[in-house]
Amino acid sequence: MRLAHFGLALLVVAVWGSNFVVIKHGLRDFQPFLFATLRFFFSALPFAFFIPRPRVAWKWLVLYGVFLGAGQFGLLFYAMRADISPGLTSLVVQVQVFFTIALSVLLFRERVSTPALAGLVLAAAGLAVIAFHLDASVTAKGILTVICAAFFWGCANVVVKKAALESKARVNMLAFVVWSSLFAVPPLTLMSLAFEGAGAWSALGRADVLAWLAVAWQSLGNTLFAFAAWSWLLTRYDAAVVTPYALLVPVFGMGSSALLLGEPLPPWKLTAAAMVLAGIALGTLVPALIRRRR
Repeated sequence: MRLAHFGLALLVVAVWGSNFVVIKHGLRDFQPFLFATLRFFFSALPFAFFIPRPRVAWKWLVLYGVFLGAGQFGLLFYAMRADISPGLTSLVVQVQVFFTIALSVLLFRERVSTPALAGLVLAAAGLAVIAFHLDASVTAKGILTVICAAFFWGCANVVVKKAALESKARVNMLAFVVWSSLFAVPPLTLMSLAFEGAGAWSALGRADVLAWLAVAWQSLGNTLFAFAAWSWLLTRYDAAVVTPYALLVPVFGMGSSALLLGEPLPPWKLTAAAMVLAGIALGTLVPALIRRRR
């Protein structure tokens, strides 16, 4: 990878990792489901007026919007409100890799390699370490909610794969994200009204500049810029070259949370992080290397 592209890859994972701290700031003024609604509203508009709809069936846009919006980020924001720290969230949500693999086995009849199974066991052991250290910064409810969010992330990944296979052409992922965001807004709005009440929406007039900057960063920096840049890198290099950088997301997530929010990093948390990341690496990188050598 060229040096400039290496820098771009690091910038993207830094944006994604540090975004968990930004989310925490936004949740100080906005309720979780309202905050997620704003994120996807401004990810879709006004961009949908200028970016052509991707050439995929409407059902894939709807499903992706619901899974990613209401499923992943709705639950993620809900958990981060009071039940899990930003650093640990950035780590636990990475188990989406294994949900993606499991769903691919069920839907696409893909085979699971021995390294992938070993990686799953190692990552699960890392999560067990976290579960044995529940405190004010991480609750059982928080861990389970983030794991559910990771499951919906895996569902969203499978939807993209199905859409690409059906279209038999390269899908413009920036357009896909923009247009699918339209369908994340209605369920998130209903969830906000049902669980947070109409009164939560009064925050739109009371939120300070930092809260609105958090919304803007969610929509423009984290969603549109980072996703477009990542997709651009994937079009120029093999996935095996680009995707390992995603393992740095929890590193930036835990590091930025410790630096900016004072989240403690005791030995057990670093051990759990090492186990989970090693498990993900074992389940993704090793099979990819084996396939390349054949």
